[in-house]
Amino acid sequence: MTHTAQLDWPEGLPFSTAFGDVYFSRDSGLEETRHVFIDGNRLPERFAALAPQQVFTIGETGFGTGLNFLCAWQCFRRHAPPNARLSFVSVEKFPLAAADLRRALALWPELAAEADALCARYVAPPPGWHRFVFDQGRVTLTLIVGEAVPCWQMAEARVDAWFLDGFAPSKNPDMWHDTLFQTMARLARPGASFATFTSAGFVRRGLQAAGFVVEKVPGYGSKREMSRGHYAGGGAQPEWEAPWFAHAPLPAGAERRAVIVGGGVAGAASAWSLANRGWQVALIERHPTLAREGSGNDQGVLYARLSAHDTPLTQLVLAGYRYSLALLQQLLTDRPDDWRQTGVLQLPVDDNDLLKQQALLASGLADGWVEWLDRHAASERAGIELPQGGLFFPQGGWLHPPALARALCDHPGIDVITNTSVLELSQNAADGQWVVSGEQGAIAFGSVVVLAGGADSAAFDCTSHLPLKRIRGQITHLPATADSQALRIVLCHEGYVAPARQGIHTLGASFKFNAEHLLLTAEEHQDNLAMLAAMAPALHAACQADMLDVAHLDGRAGWRCTSPDYLPLIGPVAPMRDFVRAYAPLALDASLKLTEPAPWATGLYVNTAHGSRGMITAPLSGEILAAQIDNEPAPLSAALMQALHPNRFMLRHLMRGKIDPAEYL
Repeated sequence: MTHTAQLDWPEGLPFSTAFGDVYFSRDSGLEETRHVFIDGNRLPERFAALAPQQVFTIGETGFGTGLNFLCAWQCFRRHAPPNARLSFVSVEKFPLAAADLRRALALWPELAAEADALCARYVAPPPGWHRFVFDQGRVTLTLIVGEAVPCWQMAEARVDAWFLDGFAPSKNPDMWHDTLFQTMARLARPGASFATFTSAGFVRRGLQAAGFVVEKVPGYGSKREMSRGHYAGGGAQPEWEAPWFAHAPLPAGAERRAVIVGGGVAGAASAWSLANRGWQVALIERHPTLAREGSGNDQGVLYARLSAHDTPLTQLVLAGYRYSLALLQQLLTDRPDDWRQTGVLQLPVDDNDLLKQQALLASGLADGWVEWLDRHAASERAGIELPQGGLFFPQGGWLHPPALARALCDHPGIDVITNTSVLELSQNAADGQWVVSGEQGAIAFGSVVVLAGGADSAAFDCTSHLPLKRIRGQITHLPATADSQALRIVLCHEGYVAPARQGIHTLGASFKFNAEHLLLTAEEHQDNLAMLAAMAPALHAACQADMLDVAHLDGRAGWRCTSPDYLPLIGPVAPMRDFVRAYAPLALDASLKLTEPAPWATGLYVNTAHGSRGMITAPLSGEILAAQIDNEPAPLSAALMQALHPNRFMLRHLMRGKIDPAEYL
């Protein structure tokens, strides 16, 4: 089970009771950070020399109070050109509680602007990858909660400068060893620098053995010596990496113009993340306004059923939940008709579900994000009598998805084109530019195309192999009554019901796997009302549901887009015929470590299959995609990025004999 850092505050300075060490120098932690990490890596001059749109990546081995990050961010603001970007990736085993972080950073008033921005977004995160975005996308922080060595081994990044920080080697020997140094070398860009406060001989020797040139230089204050240097290569041989999950490189000098097809939350998030990186984006939506299909419900809910096991889906949901909350706080704050942080109560469906909820609490995977409420406490929070208690997500709530899509697209770098259907994709052989066409001919051009139109993302020749399926869902618009207005939180069971928005409760949604239309049906309204009766009989009565004419209830039906493993598809596309030809040997021996580069449809990406978890996974998907396109550190672990990769299904089918390579050779 993961806990937040346990601190003492001798003389007003944070001290780790677990490691028996200080977080920063008693002389001047701020000046020591600048001397060791900022000047030790020559950051002012390197930031000033960055090219337009270039990203500089810093990797850190101990986030601590965030002091190093804030100093690097301030230095970047002062010295880097306005269109360069900073990506900061840091690992922390014991993240500080929010109050402790704010107290520690209050010691440095000259960092107040950066510290306030961090503290406004910071809640002590659970284990896993967590992405923060600052300065309108110019600065990103990827905070990884866990052990430094295994977390960095799972990272997908190329690092320009290392902050080799953490508690002293004598206090934290699990971090300071050869595996870490070799991992640093594997992730280092050519010539990457490093700096550390320690000059311990075994640290210097380990870095040298990994291929770093190391020098001892004067330390700060009472610290006589520190170490710094750069990566020169010649260490351990690089590990094999699966080429079918690699980044799909764009041609050198490719124009930074992108076309997004689909104006739901996934498409809007893709556009926003790219525009924040200086891309000019054309977003094409076939309806008159944004978010008219899967993202079109009046109220969407931030919740998902978490497993007690550290599965890819659990990791994705935790990372996405944290990111969505921060994004909503940034874009929809003080807009009560668009975002209400009411809290979400997840009621167990049956005894087996109850056992799963208790196992999740015991696992510690969601510490700080969920709590157990008994029936009395749950009823008090809900404002209405409930038959049982459940898991409560205090930071959760409901949002109006179309408002989020509009807010994401309210960016000077995004041009929204509505009432336009995309019928064809083609690519110019001469310059690699994609041409996106409709009934009247070419609509937009770009070096990148992102298909974010749900199941219709598989409607093109180059994507027709993607195994996308549609599941119908119908919500019921339940008129609020004076009694039902007492509901204060979102209730989830087999479906969900939200507090009233503009006099209407959103109730749903049904699951119909073989439906062929989107007409409202009385049967599904009745199913939704029956679900409400099982979940909250008192609310069912308060809504006078037994007196409603289901044939005349309002509502909305739409398609969920899902994949066979119920994880989204986010990433570059490889045509099936070319993929099978390149990796045909895997059909005979799945263990082969092939090195043939994947035959990408260069510049073509998909972002789809978010299913019923779209309000959690779709906002983060924009950052996932933009990191891939711009070759930045991923906001998730390498294993999870692979679990979301569109190539995963072709790969599995080829390895399991479900594809006959002879048909493609």
